[in-house]
Amino acid sequence: MAVAPASDAFISPEINSFGQSFRDYNAESERQKGVEEFYRLNHINQTYDFVKKMREEYSKLNRVEMSIWECCELLNEVVDDSDPDLDEPQIEHLLQTAEAVRKDYPNEDWLHLTALIHDLGKVLLLPKFGGLPQWAVVGDTHPLGCAFDEAIVHHKYFKENPDHNNPSYNSKYGIYSHGCGLENVMMSWGHDDYMYLVAKENGSTLPQAGLFIIRYHSFYPLHKSGAYEHLMNKEDEENLKWLQIFNKYDLYSKSKVRIDVEKVKPYYLSLIDKYFPEKLRW
Repeated sequence: MAVAPASDAFISPEINSFGQSFRDYNAESERQKGVEEFYRLNHINQTYDFVKKMREEYSKLNRVEMSIWECCELLNEVVDDSDPDLDEPQIEHLLQTAEAVRKDYPNEDWLHLTALIHDLGKVLLLPKFGGLPQWAVVGDTHPLGCAFDEAIVHHKYFKENPDHNNPSYNSKYGIYSHGCGLENVMMSWGHDDYMYLVAKENGSTLPQAGLFIIRYHSFYPLHKSGAYEHLMNKEDEENLKWLQIFNKYDLYSKSKVRIDVEKVKPYYLSLIDKYFPEKLRW
């Protein structure tokens, strides 16, 4: 069950760093046009077969061996084209999120670390990790193998996805059953599923809620619109409470406030040491 935040709580701003509402996919701007084109490609190319192939390929974890902090530093090379609220290097966002969570939940150290590492899977954009296109790494996620819910941003582009007309995949339940559990659902491929795979296969001792946050933090159709709740089981419902707490910080900590990396680094290194092995296979 979720704990109450500290009294000196983080206050969500009303506008993002571009001076617009958060997650406004209809605002007229050059960045929004790029975001829409991103989702067009994402929705056309993310098919059940594509995701199955990606999961098989990346579950080998045979590309790089490095620590969590080394991966954090690598993320400085990444900018997320799908994000309408942020154009800072990713490590800034990770630390902004983690520090905002730490302020409100000082005793939940696993949640601080989860916030730090939740986006590390975006290294998939880099050549040594396969140099995947943006549409296969970032953006909101959704299930494959069942109908594409209208709550998914820029839903109209699914008309060009081969799964859209596949009778096995285009009904409410598709290949799934009521309450089957999200762990049994094939989600669109990206940094969420990849980082979850890395954490789990490398023996992270983060609690289940932390792993759930990593795996589903981009699943906005569920945690913002309630879509696909019919596929959840009881454990998913409990973990979702933590994800909804986390989401406030993931979304609204995207600001121009800079973090002194060297000042906070020792604290996060101690958490990494607590919950992860020194080196991980990626």
